[in-house]
Amino acid sequence: MAPPPSPDLPLPQRLAKLAQTLQFAWFVGHLTLIVSTSRYALSWLRMNYYSGMAKFSYRLTFIAAALTYGIVVYKTWRARQKTGAKQTGGAIGYLADENIQYLIMALVWLFMPQYPLAMLPYSIYSVFHVATYTRANLIPTIIPPKAISGTGASPSAKPQYSSHPLADAIGSFVKQYYDMSMSIVSSLEILLWIRLLLSALLFQRRSWILIAIYTAFLRARFSQSSHVQNSFAMLEARVDNLVGAQGTPPIARQVWDSVKNGARQFHAVTDANRYINGAAVPKKTQ
Repeated sequence: MAPPPSPDLPLPQRLAKLAQTLQFAWFVGHLTLIVSTSRYALSWLRMNYYSGMAKFSYRLTFIAAALTYGIVVYKTWRARQKTGAKQTGGAIGYLADENIQYLIMALVWLFMPQYPLAMLPYSIYSVFHVATYTRANLIPTIIPPKAISGTGASPSAKPQYSSHPLADAIGSFVKQYYDMSMSIVSSLEILLWIRLLLSALLFQRRSWILIAIYTAFLRARFSQSSHVQNSFAMLEARVDNLVGAQGTPPIARQVWDSVKNGARQFHAVTDANRYINGAAVPKKTQ
């Protein structure tokens, strides 16, 4: 992230300078996403899923998500343009970028029927992004850090600054709960796929289009995220225990084995590395 404005400036000027950065727009987007998700949750608790405010909050959530991920994608593209670096793998290489994946899914959810579960992964990510930006940029801008005066320090040494206690508390929160929250996100993404599958089996509106797009998204997440891999492994172990219990009909075990074999074949066929790096050339037999 960009460093906060100079503490020598008056507070209004520091805030104005901070607000002019693209990173601040990214922060506002994530903050908007959290607020709109919370407002939709209130409508959901009141069972007013399709009220005017609920619809507005739902769509605003994914507009904000598209904005935030769009900013990240743009900054990455601009950095490549400055260095002259090219994306390996062509179009498939671009689609392997998780920020582009979440940007595409945000646009998909924006124009598709409501699936409230889809809001939760974005909102959890936004909580940590807002917390990190607040700690690194917002707090130092509002309350500039104070220099630490030490004895015996070299005159040419760079001055050390003390961080604000609130910034330290936010940093501890992020460090303590980040991994657990990412595991929750991966579990929610798998649960969302199951929800879409049920919708497809019931032939709900646009459900087959959604399940196809979201399956590709989740497949990409599996190849990139250890949290998603761990969540799938935990799910597989739990189902193995259920179908392996005494009294379970043999047909249930056969169905589960077929599902696992099909999933492994799908994983092998859709391995993006085969298309980016090229499949290995088989050795000739003597």
